Amino acid sequence: MQERAQELKASARRGSRAAKAAEDEAAVLAKIAEMQDSDRVMAERIHAVIKAGAPELAPKLWYGMPAYAKDGKVVCFFQSAQKFNARYATFGFSDKANLDDGAMWPASFALKELTAAGEARIAELVRKAVS
Repeated sequence: MQERAQELKASARRGSRAAKAAEDEAAVLAKIAEMQDSDRVMAERIHAVIKAGAPELAPKLWYGMPAYAKDGKVVCFFQSAQKFNARYATFGFSDKANLDDGAMWPASFALKELTAAGEARIAELVRKAVS
């Protein structure tokens, strides 16, 4: 919660939209750089996949995690394993993502490693989430 409060304070201080976007992306990249090796590699690849496949999503920190938003609303996020001392990282979607599929659908995915097939699946899900 402290990280979220700091994020909101920083957001309120910024000037132009372009400057805010650049600062948000720099903050996300800095947070990724702080991660342990395996989480950092996955977060870097996910960042690249999202930037390439859904450029309308804006990187931003969300509760201290790299997240990607559309119109200011977080659509997806990456949670490192170390953040909650978990055995795997998580790639998840908020309720703003357009992933509805019947009465029940997955909203987060455990990641122990990121393969080419995993990257393709993430790209597909992100495209669907912002459609």
